[in-house]
Amino acid sequence: MKNKILIANRGEIAVRIIRAAKELGYETVAVYSTADQQSLHVKLADEAICIGGSHSKDSYLNMNNILSAAISTGCNAIHPGYGFLAENSEFVEMVERCNIAFIGPSSKSISLIGDKAAARTFAKAIGIPIIEGSEGILNDAQEGLKIAKRIGYPVMIKASSGGGGRGISIVRSDEEFLSSFERTSLEAETSFGDASLYIERFIESPKHIEIQIIADSKGNYVHLFERDCSMQRRNQKMIEEAPSTILNDILRRKICMAAIKLAKSIHYVNAGTLEFLVDSKGNFYFIEMNTRIQVEHPVTEAITGLDLVKEQIKIAYGKELSFKQRDVKVNGHAIECRINAEDAMHGFTPTPGKITNILFPGGMGVRIDTHIYPGYEVPPFYDSLLAKLVVHAPTRREAIKKMRIALEQFVIEGISTNIEYQYLIMHNPDFIKGQYDTGFIARFNTLVEAETNE
Repeated sequence: MKNKILIANRGEIAVRIIRAAKELGYETVAVYSTADQQSLHVKLADEAICIGGSHSKDSYLNMNNILSAAISTGCNAIHPGYGFLAENSEFVEMVERCNIAFIGPSSKSISLIGDKAAARTFAKAIGIPIIEGSEGILNDAQEGLKIAKRIGYPVMIKASSGGGGRGISIVRSDEEFLSSFERTSLEAETSFGDASLYIERFIESPKHIEIQIIADSKGNYVHLFERDCSMQRRNQKMIEEAPSTILNDILRRKICMAAIKLAKSIHYVNAGTLEFLVDSKGNFYFIEMNTRIQVEHPVTEAITGLDLVKEQIKIAYGKELSFKQRDVKVNGHAIECRINAEDAMHGFTPTPGKITNILFPGGMGVRIDTHIYPGYEVPPFYDSLLAKLVVHAPTRREAIKKMRIALEQFVIEGISTNIEYQYLIMHNPDFIKGQYDTGFIARFNTLVEAETNE
């Protein structure tokens, strides 16, 4: 029987998975909502099947419809991409019961560590430092309020099944806690099908460092070094780079070994990312593990020369990793800019609509992962990500220069995007020096607004 993969996602990640699967000689099946009928992943897959209406709950979060699509088309594996059902242990358990390979960790692993609140508790138990917060999921808002008062403001209310910057609120007083709790719970339910929340102390302006790991079912565990994801707006990453400018060899080794320790302790299999905050004194704290491929995985691919999605697929089909830890080296520097359909100069307001024309940049060391094309209608129902622009160069300074040129040559007409905003960041003195943290965008916006009003 031929290997056949259903991609339970949309947009650029669905296109990315289709291409990797085809290079391996596997057949692919795309699923799509009624709003995505003309999306590129639908056109590129060997087969495509509609799974419901425009809203996520009717399609990309509809477990029964996705499984029915996989079974009816004869798929023997499902790749979830990121977001939607990628970290939903109930969905993974259903896939396993149907005797279909899930291209990701087991439902048991996701239940243990994919739940953000449970992950904190587990990490603490094995000696990995965590930020002070709730012990597990909150029962209600009043319980959260008591914890917030105990640990002190500001605090973060976070979705237990969250990701992609959604389901997170920063609260600075008792007065705003209850309304923020209700709003965050609703967003979590809408985005992930899980309204449960937890709370942790908010560290002002840290560095956000994540460690990419990958493991097979044969007991091989490898880390692929770090990515710096501190450039965020509304808790969603905007620019990622690797390697980080703040990690020395000792701190890098400590964080990477902590990541491997946690992954091994739960017998984790497939790709995963462990996220840490690093404060100004070099202390690091585990915050969560993403049990899926990350949006920013091309940054790691650029500096290591490895294809993570292909490795994911091969692992799910029982194959061993094609490399060992000693084989993984950092080569040069990579930067990724997320190109979004949004008006960055006016509060990052989403800007759905029809793309009338596109000019993609190119050249050595320039990569674009995207699902858009001239005439494509950007729907208003999903994340605003249009493309990931990734550059790779021997040094960080050279990578910044390459990114500037690529952004200059990247044209999307018909809708507003954040290309110009990203271009301005690439010229900011603090970014150029690597002196930025998770509070950079708020400060940068103030600077841009002041210059605009002059």
